[in-house]
Amino acid sequence: MALELRQQLKLTQQLIMTPQLQMAIKLLQLSRLELVDAIQQELEENPTLEEVQEAPDKARDTEPEEAPAATVEEAREVTIDEKINDEIDWSNYIDEYNSPGKVNFESESREAPQFEAFVSSRESLSDHLLWQLLMLSPTDIEKKVGSLIIGNLNRDGYLQLSVEELCTQSGISIEMVEDVLETMQSFDPVGVCARDLGECLLIQTRLLDLENNLVTDIISDHLKNLENKNFKAICKALKVKIKDVVSAVNVIRALEPKPGRQFSEETPHYIIPDIYIYKSEGTFIIVLNDDGMPKLRINPFYKQAITGKDAVGANTKDFIQDKMRSAAWLIRSIHQRQKTIYKVMESVLKFQRDFFEKGVVHLKPMVLRDVAEDIGMHESTISRVTTNKYAHTPQGIFELKYFFNSSIKRVNGEDIASASVQAKIRKIIEGENPKKPYSDSKMAKMLESDNIDIARRTVAKYREMMGILSSSKRKEF
Repeated sequence: MALELRQQLKLTQQLIMTPQLQMAIKLLQLSRLELVDAIQQELEENPTLEEVQEAPDKARDTEPEEAPAATVEEAREVTIDEKINDEIDWSNYIDEYNSPGKVNFESESREAPQFEAFVSSRESLSDHLLWQLLMLSPTDIEKKVGSLIIGNLNRDGYLQLSVEELCTQSGISIEMVEDVLETMQSFDPVGVCARDLGECLLIQTRLLDLENNLVTDIISDHLKNLENKNFKAICKALKVKIKDVVSAVNVIRALEPKPGRQFSEETPHYIIPDIYIYKSEGTFIIVLNDDGMPKLRINPFYKQAITGKDAVGANTKDFIQDKMRSAAWLIRSIHQRQKTIYKVMESVLKFQRDFFEKGVVHLKPMVLRDVAEDIGMHESTISRVTTNKYAHTPQGIFELKYFFNSSIKRVNGEDIASASVQAKIRKIIEGENPKKPYSDSKMAKMLESDNIDIARRTVAKYREMMGILSSSKRKEF
C-alpha cells in the first residue's frame, strides 16, 4: 500500500473565548465588593476611563429613583457571536455616557490629622500576655521560656507544644519550663496556656476556689460522659445524686472553654445586598443597589486627541483606541450584568411569590433550569448570576442560591422545598419539651402527619446541617 500526501478542504466550527467575552463572564460572577475592586483596578490601569464625580449639593438633595419593572430594558445573554466593532461611533457614545455637571477635586491638606489617629487598634492575646510577663520582672531565661510559650498558643489560648518539646527548643530544664508555665497559667484571661480543655477548666476552678469537689471530679474523669449528657453514668461512678450532678454541670457551663476568644482578631463581614425587594400597595418592586458603585465614562480628552487637528503618532493612536475600546466594553459589560441580575430576580420573584409574602415555610422547590427557560438564558449564566449575590427581601437577606433547592415529596399534593422542611424541623424543635425532646424518628412521623414523606436519616441530616444537637444532647435535667 502506497502512502501519499493530499490537500483537503474541511469546514469546522470552533468556540473562541474572546477577551471581551471573558470580561463579561468574569464580571457576571463577581460579588459586589469584588466588582468595585475590579473597577478601581481598571481605573488605575486605563487612562481613558474615568469616574463621574457628582456635585455635593446635587448628591445630597437627590434620591435614587426606583425603576419599575416595565421600564427596564430587555436583558439578553452575552454570546460568543457578539463582538465590538473596530469602528466605534465615539460621538454618539460620549453623548450617551458623559453627563454634564460640575467636577470637584479634593486636595489633601497638610494640616489634616493622620489616618492612624482614627483607627482603633485591638490588643492581641500575645501582647496582653507578654505585658503581664514583663510586669513580673522576669530573668532572661524566664523571658525566653515565656516568649516561646506565647509564640506557640493558638487563637483560643491553648498551648500547642508539650513541656518536653519546649525544653528541646529552648534548651532549658523541664523544672524551669514547668515553673514558668504554671506562672503564666495564672495570667488573664483565666485558663490561658492550658494544654487541653480539661486543664483549662481545672485552672479556672482552682482560681475560683472550687478544688476537691464534685465539679473537679467531673472535669478530671468524666468529660466524655458530660459531653454526651450521660448523667446517670456520672452518678453511678461518683455515687452521688443526679441533683448534685446537675448543679455541678451548671457551674461547669459558666466556665470559659476558649480563653483567647475575647482577643480574636477576626472582624465581622457585613453583607451589602445587590438587590432590594419592597412591597408597595400589593406589588413587589425590584431595585438594584447602585450605592457606592463608581459611575464610569470615557475621558473626552482622548477622543479629541485622536479626532482633533493635532495629529498624534500611529502607535499612540492605536494605544488610545485600544484603551477606549476596552473601557467601552467594560461599561457595557457592567450594564449588561445589572440587567441580567434584574431579569433573574424578576423570574425568581415570579416563581417564589408565596415565599416573599408568607415566609420560608412556603418556599417552593426550584432549579436553575426553571429560571433559565423562563428568561431564555443558559443554566451556566444563571449559576454565575446567583453566585455571591444577595437580596434584601421582606423575609430577610438571602443569597440568590437560597431560592434554588431540592424537593421533598408529599404524601398528597405538590412537592415541598427542602428549605421549607428544615424550617418545619426547627419549629418543631423550638416547641418541644426540653425534658423530653423529640427523636429523629418522632419528628419524621410528625412531618408525615403533615403530608411530608421523609425518612429518619433525612431528618438527621437536615438537623445536623442546621447545627442542632441530637435528642440525647438536647435533653435537660
